[in-house]
Amino acid sequence: MTDTIELLETIGKNASLRHAATDELAYALERADASEALMAAALVGDSALLAVELGQKPMKVNHDVHAPGHEEEPEQAPGEADPLLPAHPDQGGSVRDQ
Repeated sequence: MTDTIELLETIGKNASLRHAATDELAYALERADASEALMAAALVGDSALLAVELGQKPMKVNHDVHAPGHEEEPEQAPGEADPLLPAHPDQGGSVRDQ
């Protein structure tokens, strides 16, 4: 049996294999003595069939824990200054005016 990773690499590098019809790819894999899992994955079009052979372990991360909080902005009373803006904004003059 030829190494599955090497066969996948060969398929990826060879455009005629990468874009081959299913039966052509199956024939090429059979001639290369591919594993049962790789041949099944190629025929069905489901890479999940290779998971056991390649030792894939699903990694799941709870992204909610790592995301920043979504706190609401405090409401401002009319006439209050925005605390994020400078107290004395530039009067709009340009550097040339000075």
